[in-house]
Amino acid sequence: MCGIIGITRGPGLDAGECEVLDVLVEGLARLEYRGYDSAGLALVGPGGDDPLWRVRAANGTRSLDDLTKRTEGAPADPSAGIGHTRWATHGRPNEENAHPHTDCHGHLALVHNGIIENHVELSDRLIADGHHLESETDTEVLAHLIESHLAAHPDEGLAGAVRAALAEVRGAFALAVVHDSEPDVIVAARRVSPLIMGVSDGAAFLASDIPAILGLTHDFFILDDDRVAELRPGVITVTTLEGEPVEPAPLHVDWDLDAARKDGYDDFMAKEMHEQPKAVADTLLDRLLPDGTLVLDEVHLTNEQFRGITKVFVVACGSSYHAGLMAKYAIEHWARLPVEIDISSEFRYRNPVVDEHTLVIGVSQSGETVDTFQAVREAKSLGAKVLIITNVVDSSMAREGDAVLYTRAGPEIGVASTKTHLAQITALEVLALYLAQVRETLSPAEARGLLDAMGSLPDKVAEAMTRGDAVHAVAERFRDSPSFIFLGRHVGYPVALEGALKLKEISYLRAEGFPAGELKHGPIALVEPGTVVVCVATRTPVWEKVIANVAEVKSRGASVVLVANDGDEETARHADEVLWVPATEHLFAPVIDVVPMQMFAHSMARLHGLDVDRPRNLAKTVTVE
Repeated sequence: MCGIIGITRGPGLDAGECEVLDVLVEGLARLEYRGYDSAGLALVGPGGDDPLWRVRAANGTRSLDDLTKRTEGAPADPSAGIGHTRWATHGRPNEENAHPHTDCHGHLALVHNGIIENHVELSDRLIADGHHLESETDTEVLAHLIESHLAAHPDEGLAGAVRAALAEVRGAFALAVVHDSEPDVIVAARRVSPLIMGVSDGAAFLASDIPAILGLTHDFFILDDDRVAELRPGVITVTTLEGEPVEPAPLHVDWDLDAARKDGYDDFMAKEMHEQPKAVADTLLDRLLPDGTLVLDEVHLTNEQFRGITKVFVVACGSSYHAGLMAKYAIEHWARLPVEIDISSEFRYRNPVVDEHTLVIGVSQSGETVDTFQAVREAKSLGAKVLIITNVVDSSMAREGDAVLYTRAGPEIGVASTKTHLAQITALEVLALYLAQVRETLSPAEARGLLDAMGSLPDKVAEAMTRGDAVHAVAERFRDSPSFIFLGRHVGYPVALEGALKLKEISYLRAEGFPAGELKHGPIALVEPGTVVVCVATRTPVWEKVIANVAEVKSRGASVVLVANDGDEETARHADEVLWVPATEHLFAPVIDVVPMQMFAHSMARLHGLDVDRPRNLAKTVTVE
């Protein structure tokens, strides 16, 4: 997840007080916890031969050290500056793609978080108008678009050009812009991606996250969606995109730096669960070309090759495996392709039957999971086509793939996968629609309509996240239970597996997930009075069969917790406790239904006094077999 920092200061401040370069470098260091692959900054003023000075570095998590070494030639007393740490989405993690980006003549510099959904059509137009774009990013389009509007209407200034440019933009953004013609001004804007501001005597600040500017001011403000701010030393003014003045909302901050890194949450897992709506939304963004067809991030396969696929394998581990299992239902339903799902560590040791007509999908949060990496490499050596789902641009697996679809969840610090898991399910369902469209099992209009319907998922995930107190109350009731059984059918089955895994991972409680229909084939022997059964009972096509399985465990004395759709009292009457979730199309349901499973595990772990971010014996990325 990218980080933004900015400062403008007046000449009246004492030398060394809020020194621009120091504030930028320290702010970027405070944002390192978010994860990044490159960093950069731009300084403007006080004039001279180089009124706008820029430096960038792309050396993974050592980028900030490299950047600091390169600032020795920086202007002595700049009036303003902006900085950025980048988590790559569009374009490889290299210096050319690092922020800040500039316009054609190097008078303007811009940093940006988010995704510009219509960057292709905007860049085509700008190139036709004579602009030269140097990077692979969607961000650079913004710099040239603002340059274009500033040239057309110079009397409206930088803020006017930003407003005009953003009126043409679709997508999510938080951005900060400087121009050497207004050396003490930073123009900022926001839609979806967070941006906060602060002001003190003689200085003004902005950042994507509170830690970057904590301690520099006590007066913080929130920049709301579709608002443009002008920051001058000691002054902040805010307008709508139409130029109407508005008052920014104050933000009360009483956190220390460690709490600020967690946005006030007690742990990173809680913070990252609350980031899930944005992770889903960002993964859905920028998936349509101007002609209405779906697009992946990187594809080196032709439509004819996709149409020649006769079989799909999904290989993954842990939560990624569960995401792949959920995708099996969507791919088979929409694309009409047979799908096998395999644990990565087993795949290459069983002499799998794959050939040039096989598509192997490798799913890995880091793109470095050694079992999955070796599985896709084995598949490729056997002639299969390889498609990678990962959260890290230019990771080892991404470089191995014939096609890549990125989950834009940003870095995840908690070991237990939460927001990356939901982003994986989302990406895999986008892939299912893409395959269906290319194979013509769905028309472009049908695929686009389903993608549009997926657009409601972030709001529904956000609504599910508001039920935390109710989920915690259920956890309190069963805090002393020694073991749990999780049940589901159809798309509810992998949700049950994920629920059991989360409880095991962070609460160290015995939990097993089963297909509900398999109860009578053995697992029901475990059910006795006091057994806790958690079952996914949202309204899928197999709901009646799920309820019949619930009756089987209830009649044997189990305590039953059901995940049910809001207002479904018919389901609720079969439960001792209900975890309510918003309803959606049944193939989208796992994105929402897994949320209370995560919160339940989190609450159980906290009730037992455990560190949810660092569960024992586990690592975030498994790089050894």
